[in-house]
Amino acid sequence: MIRKKHFIIGLWVVVAAAILAIYVFPYLYLVLTSFKTPNAVLSTPPTFFPESFTLENYKVIGTYDYLPRTFSNSLIIASISTFFTLLLAIPAAYGITRYNTRYGQVFLITTLIARMVPYISVAVPLFFIMRQFKLIDTYPAVVIGHMTVSLPFAIWLLSSFFEGIPVELEEAARIDGCTRLEALIKVIIPITLGGIGVTAIFSFLASWNDFLFSLMLTSTATKTAPLAIAEFNSQYGTIWGTMTSLATLFSLPVIFISFFLQKKLVAGATMGAVKG
Repeated sequence: MIRKKHFIIGLWVVVAAAILAIYVFPYLYLVLTSFKTPNAVLSTPPTFFPESFTLENYKVIGTYDYLPRTFSNSLIIASISTFFTLLLAIPAAYGITRYNTRYGQVFLITTLIARMVPYISVAVPLFFIMRQFKLIDTYPAVVIGHMTVSLPFAIWLLSSFFEGIPVELEEAARIDGCTRLEALIKVIIPITLGGIGVTAIFSFLASWNDFLFSLMLTSTATKTAPLAIAEFNSQYGTIWGTMTSLATLFSLPVIFISFFLQKKLVAGATMGAVKG
């Protein structure tokens, strides 16, 4: 019996390792390619490990003056988008769960449907609207575009977190003299900080990684890093060294956030799993 249990555990470890290898291999190849010489990048057959490590591809990035601006644009847009997403999603999710009306449930289902709508079907009309108001290539246009992706998901996710908070806590705060808004700010939000943090991280990463809305709504002033990386792949060829080095740098914030906040991500993600 014990041997059978160990065999099953070992089998699951092997399966997990195989799945992990499938996901890690492309990224590891990307990182290693960024340290290859231009000739090694285009060698046939391609090599996995570089024959000699070089930082030349990273030094070349400094010759493009506009690249630092694209990274700062991505950071600014993702931060603003996350802030306004939470600002709208928290009261919306709170109202849906606490009032629990039929209209609130319909609204919640509508947010889920909005999440399933293909982004391109929203990006095209949004482009025409922003062009009509002369907002193309501005921060507000891109922020609104990114919020169309993150806001429905944030409302849906926060609703599950708020449902896990006992109503008695809020009623006790109301008895002590708090208004409903004060109870939300002083009682509910502090308890659900883990869930709000998870929502903020997912919203930030959705904006940070976005390509479609940035492509449709930016030109030069607010161009984001994903667009700058894609520009090194053109009809005249692909500059693999610079592209892979930029992609590696662009992925670092995501890796750091996931690594240092993994415990909070897991804890926050399971907050709404059990109703209190």
